[in-house]
Amino acid sequence: MPAATDLLRAKLNLETARIAWAELQRPFARGVVIKVAPSMDLVDAAAHVAGNNAAVVQEWLADGRIARATACDAEDWHARQPIFWAVAVAPWVLIQETAPEPGA
Repeated sequence: MPAATDLLRAKLNLETARIAWAELQRPFARGVVIKVAPSMDLVDAAAHVAGNNAAVVQEWLADGRIARATACDAEDWHARQPIFWAVAVAPWVLIQETAPEPGA
């Protein structure tokens, strides 16, 4: 099974992309945007979601390492216009805010 996991991670890594808040507004409106804490690996989180690893995902939800985006998040993002790393794991879109560019 480790080879399958490695293959999934490689596939998810290739599917990550930088995305602006404007491009996330539709998925947010559908309620499918999941925030991933900056301390976490986005691809690792996506692999656990894609693999239906419920125990790990529930633990992360419980301690706030991942969470559904809220209206407060949307208001903040609308005001700041950050850029995110994102990966889709149907039906979810997992996002992680990127660090601001130097001088930005």
